[in-house]
Parts: sequence; structure tokens; C-alpha cells
Amino acid sequence: MDPISIVFWLFIIFSMLSPYMQQQTLVSARTRKIAEMERKRKSRVITLIHRQEAISFLGVPLSRFITVDDSEHVLRAIRMTDDQTPIDLVIHTPGGLVLAAEQIARALKKHPAKVTVFVPHYAMSGGTLIALGADEIVMDEHAVLGPVDPQLGQYPAASVLKAVEEKGAAKVDDQTLIYADISRKALKQVRDFVFDLLKDKMPEEKAGEVADVLSQGTWTHDYPIFAEDAKKLGLPVSTEMPKEVYDLMELYPQPQMGRPSVQYVPTPHQREVSPPSKRPKA
Repeated sequence: MDPISIVFWLFIIFSMLSPYMQQQTLVSARTRKIAEMERKRKSRVITLIHRQEAISFLGVPLSRFITVDDSEHVLRAIRMTDDQTPIDLVIHTPGGLVLAAEQIARALKKHPAKVTVFVPHYAMSGGTLIALGADEIVMDEHAVLGPVDPQLGQYPAASVLKAVEEKGAAKVDDQTLIYADISRKALKQVRDFVFDLLKDKMPEEKAGEVADVLSQGTWTHDYPIFAEDAKKLGLPVSTEMPKEVYDLMELYPQPQMGRPSVQYVPTPHQREVSPPSKRPKA
């Protein structure tokens, strides 16, 4: 085999193995950072972080959401945690399957020791549902939660009911009426579940009000609930985010398929103060 062919095949092999090696390096760094955080906080640290993941040597991005597979892994981690050991869950997700989110939230609520959910950027929809199962929600000042109102395909359940009410049952087709019946049940089920998560954290009347606001279509499904808004609702929210959580999030980079849209020099900056000018005294 001539030297050019050898170089060509070495390049192909390196191109195929490089993403795998980079991913393994990241996994090792994440494991070390999680172990470091566990030692410092004396807790079980679990991450539920959904970014677009680059798969295979082609680097094809896949969007990720909360799935039953996620709930299986989180529930397994909770079962492996002693009743006296606190749980810290770092969550970053746009939401996902309601069933999986409810399983995780219920398991967190039933854990005897303190459960803290950290939201460094966002935990929307099912992510918010999970956060409601914690004893404390620690949010970055600019992080957001979101409403947990159920969605039927591309439509909010509350909007389906609203459309039927305004048009009248006699003027809509059978399929829409079926959707309306499912929507009514879904809204009640989610409301009851949120109330159950909150009733031990606040007075029951207040828990019912918050459950209604979050689950009954008060806002659009992507409405951002910032930390100060969550506090006004009465949720157990703090903004004292540990530095370790930010460091951990740095190890879950979004794969770049091209030129990055945001770029900066990753060092702390402070405003330079000019020295006072020396003027001759009068």
C-alpha cells in the first residue's frame, strides 16, 4: 500500500473514532464533577439534562425530551439512595412525556431526606412537574419554569375545551367532541397531581390555587415563570445556585454543526478603573 493510501485510511479511522473519544472524555469529566459535588454536599447527585446530542461519526443531532427510559434511570438512582441521604437533581429540559415526569416527581416527593432540584437554565412543562416534587427548587436568577397544562397533539387541552364551549357542542364534529372529553379528563388529572405535590408545602387552599394556575391553561404552554414569579406563587424557590452546578452544565455542550452563534472570551471581566489624573494644585 502506498503512503498516500495509508494516510487516507488513517484519516478515515481517526475521523470515525474522534467523536467517540471526545464523548468518552466528556463522560469521565462529568462523572468526576458529579462525584465532587456529592462529596461537597453529602448527597446523591442525579442529572436530567436534555440537549441535542451528536450521534455517530456523522454528528447527526437529535432533540431529546423526558422519556420512560429517563424515568427508569432516575427511579433506579433514587432506589439506590439511602433514606437519610439527600438527593440533588440537576435538570435542564424542555419537557416530555407526562407519565415519565409524574413518576419521577412522585418518587422525589416520597424520598424521606431533603430533595433539591437545581434549574440552571430551564425546566419547562414536565420539567416543572418534576421540580414541584422537590422540597426546594434552586433556580438561576434568569432560569425559568413553565406551565404544566396538558397538550393534545399540537393543541392545549384548555383551548380545545374553550373552542367547544364557544362554538357549542352541536356545531362541532364527533372527533372534536372526543378531544374535548379527553381534554377535560387530562386537565383534572394533572390538576389533581400538582395539588398532591404541593399540599404538604403550603396550605391546601393555596395549593389548589397554584395547581389551577399552573395546570388549567392560564398562560400559553411556553410562558416563562422566572424565579421571582415562582416565589410569588408560593413555591419553595431559592436563587442560591452553587458554582458546581454551572461547572457541571459546562460539561454538557450543545454540539455545533457550524459556526457558533454566540462567542466570547470565557474569562471573568471587571471594569477597568482609570487612575486619577494628577493635576497641579492651585
